[in-house]
Amino acid sequence: MKQLITISLLLLLSVNLSAQTNATNDSIQLKKLYMEALTKGKSYLWLQQLTKKVGHRLTGSEGDKKAVAWAKAELDKLGLTKVWLQPVTVPHWVRGEKEEGHVATEFGNFNVNIRALGGSVATPEEGLLAEVIEVKSLKEVEELGDKVKGKIVFYNGAMPADKIETFKAYGAAVGQRVNGAAVAGKYGALGAIVRSMTTKIDNVPHTGTMHYGDIEESQKIPTAAISTNSAEMLSSLLKQNDKMKLKFYFKQSCKNLPDTQSFNVIGEIEGLNYPDEIMVVGGHLDSWDLGEGAHDDGAGVVQSMEVLRLFKTLRIKNKRTLRVVLFANEEFGLSGGKAYAAEVVKKKENHIVALESDSGGFSPRGFGFTCNDKNYDQVLQWKSLFEPYNIHIFARGGGGADIGPLKKDDNVLLGLRPDSQRYFDYHHTEADVFEAVNQRELELGAASMASMLYLFDQYGVVK
Repeated sequence: MKQLITISLLLLLSVNLSAQTNATNDSIQLKKLYMEALTKGKSYLWLQQLTKKVGHRLTGSEGDKKAVAWAKAELDKLGLTKVWLQPVTVPHWVRGEKEEGHVATEFGNFNVNIRALGGSVATPEEGLLAEVIEVKSLKEVEELGDKVKGKIVFYNGAMPADKIETFKAYGAAVGQRVNGAAVAGKYGALGAIVRSMTTKIDNVPHTGTMHYGDIEESQKIPTAAISTNSAEMLSSLLKQNDKMKLKFYFKQSCKNLPDTQSFNVIGEIEGLNYPDEIMVVGGHLDSWDLGEGAHDDGAGVVQSMEVLRLFKTLRIKNKRTLRVVLFANEEFGLSGGKAYAAEVVKKKENHIVALESDSGGFSPRGFGFTCNDKNYDQVLQWKSLFEPYNIHIFARGGGGADIGPLKKDDNVLLGLRPDSQRYFDYHHTEADVFEAVNQRELELGAASMASMLYLFDQYGVVK
């Protein structure tokens, strides 16, 4: 009996020593990843090339084509196992001439900053002038019903400022932008304008996608976003409507062209021990046509590329296959993510982990995980390894729009969580340019992503 107890104690001691050794080795490796990214990282240089040499990357545009060619060429230089393009059918919407808008009163016109929403139809060639009715939600339009007929509906439901996580504030308000025209058009409105999706009060309008759903062609009305300053002004003037005899005017020449082709850009380092277990890291290559798409999602693109560069440069012999996917067309309907997931099913590939960066290039704070309890318990054991780098959020719920279709019961989807307080100052605007991204914050994000994937490569997922 004493002999059995002694053997058990020795085994327990051996396990504890092994765990301590692993933790020490992991800590050393993470430090190497962070130091390489911070001192010799390529994320910032790549972002400069993508934003300044390529520019905006709206699907169907010349910029989109240039971005695909640039990304493939840069991945080819890394010496990966293989790099390839996956064809994806994408929408092709063009903005046309710069939009015009003003509030018309008997005392004169007050100009507003306005941009068409992606997917919208144009106004009549001469523009659209009509009375305005202000609402704060889609539900309010439904309640008004035919009272909006012949008017321009003004959605002025602000992102709630009391939500600390700004993505939750965005989620609470963005339905007005996405579905506002469809709801208003159903009741005979002539047009719809939407308060920009940001908590900041400024003169910068934020574009973004919208959908008409299954309404009739005759009910499809033009829709645009106005800056928050313009929204505040319009709301104030509407309160004086009886005195001002107010109308709103806007003009836009956007149109939807036939679908065209783009590509997912994919590269991988094949795993040495378990090549059939695939870990994906990615962001979306497309962007809106305002600004340069630096935070959304140039940052996620170059951080994902940097993960593979770090593995190659530090000669990490990954056990599992590490794959980068730069997704086409996130902004206009996720066709890149859907096409990739369909190919995964067709080839019967086993994706154990997928990590997405699509929340801007700000200072990383942690990760959000969508996984079962066993895998969440495992990642919590790694939390202390990230404490020296101020990474502290290991939250349930996370991933990304592009990797969402890859979800299974036994795999892990996770998303990088940077500090989000300034993200919606830039989101979908002309202000989203290279100069808005901080180099050190960008590189810290890439190092955090590489570190997390290193740990998943070492230990796999819990079955």
